[in-house]
Amino acid sequence: MLLSFKSGRSRRAAGWAIGLLASPLFALMPTPATAAPASYDTAAPRSAGDGLTRTDVSFRGGNGLILHGTVVAPIRSAGRVPGIVLVGGSGPGPRQEYAQEAEAFARAGIAALVYDKRTVGYSKMHRDFSLLAADALAGVRTLQASPGVDPVKVGLWGFSEGGWVAPLAASRSSDIAFLITIGGPGYTPLRTQTWNLAVHLRHDHVSGSPVDTIAGPAAHLVDGAGLFPGAGYDPVPVLERLRQPVLALWGEHDTQVPPRESAQIFERVLARAGNDHVTIRFVAGAGHNGHRTTDGFENLGGPLWGGHPLGALAPGYAATMTAWVHQVADGRPPLSSAAAPPRQALTSRAPSNGVWYEANGLQWAAIAFFLLVFAGYPVTGIVRRITGRSAAATARRPARLLAAAGLMAVVGTLLFALSVFATSGQLIGPVLAGRPLSWLILQLLAVIVAVTTVVTAISAWRNRRTPVTGGRVRVAALVAAGAIFVPWAAYWGLLAW
Repeated sequence: MLLSFKSGRSRRAAGWAIGLLASPLFALMPTPATAAPASYDTAAPRSAGDGLTRTDVSFRGGNGLILHGTVVAPIRSAGRVPGIVLVGGSGPGPRQEYAQEAEAFARAGIAALVYDKRTVGYSKMHRDFSLLAADALAGVRTLQASPGVDPVKVGLWGFSEGGWVAPLAASRSSDIAFLITIGGPGYTPLRTQTWNLAVHLRHDHVSGSPVDTIAGPAAHLVDGAGLFPGAGYDPVPVLERLRQPVLALWGEHDTQVPPRESAQIFERVLARAGNDHVTIRFVAGAGHNGHRTTDGFENLGGPLWGGHPLGALAPGYAATMTAWVHQVADGRPPLSSAAAPPRQALTSRAPSNGVWYEANGLQWAAIAFFLLVFAGYPVTGIVRRITGRSAAATARRPARLLAAAGLMAVVGTLLFALSVFATSGQLIGPVLAGRPLSWLILQLLAVIVAVTTVVTAISAWRNRRTPVTGGRVRVAALVAAGAIFVPWAAYWGLLAW
């Protein structure tokens, strides 16, 4: 994540125990792909009596996959009309999700192609922006060949994840006349997703160390483990190659992508690239997708999709886009300008500061050492009892508690972090004093480890002259693991409030 970059999804807690369960993480992974030659089929246009025609089309996207879509256009027009291809956000993205946008463009005299997103070569564990960009370009060629469309006035619209894909497609083809983004991210997928998670955790009244941990150590480890492939995809080099007029929009209440920071990146990078036709605006009363909302966490009105309202288009959203497209199509692209950005709830942060102890190799080595020692202590104890050997009695009880607490703290912390990423922050459980109950339990375990490490070390020292073959090695390894665990736990926020 990301990231699912959809607004208005419920994120209510489902119990603290569920928060310690992990499920596979989705990934965002751009890899090279080449555009497929134009190949399409069309059905007969149909009208629903609303002044628009709808023509079903099929075309060959990236890697030769057949994609299906609908061209929505005005019934009557004087001459050829501009066109726009809609590139959706993350997830399966059926065309119905963007029907409101397509119809708004068509009612304003702009033909719109909206298509079903591919399900082949795209999944939670595999995202290929290059392949999705090839699909978008194939859609452009299809719309250019559609009756009544001016082929030199066809552009792209990209929402959320499409805010990475559509610019990539536009940077690859001079046939793209213009570009519109709504909720376009200015940062990498990983940094964008961690900001998204932090905002939603804050909305669920979580603050302090768990939020910092998800945005920092957890994100860095997830990336290093390959559970978020393509997490470092940088949109800046693509933005630097854009020469088309650009309209970049963000909802006033965007909770999925940092709107202020993303807008600043778009403005700065495109200006540096010499693009003099960049318009940056913010949609009042809108969420991440430009639809109506009061706070970005729910959608108001609009058709239902999956039992939830998609939200009606926010007032002024469609008018801003369609008026801008007509200006560009008429050969009058507006000069660059940027509206004042709205207040942003949180400032995003990079997952890593680049310090030595954040190195993934070192982190995984520490985790492996903890698991080996903490889990190995009771196992070797059983073996010793079977063989008639035992450890010093004075060190036995605190050592057992140390091993148990250490094992639960390490495994629980990893599962907590993975579950937050895998569920987009939904499964955090009951919150007490700004902390999920599961996190408070992990913090208690960390304190127990710190205390029992000291007690075990003192007990072992006092009984250092007791002749117990092999027992001292086990206890020494356990104390060493506990001693290393303390700074590790501090880095992971387990010892911070």
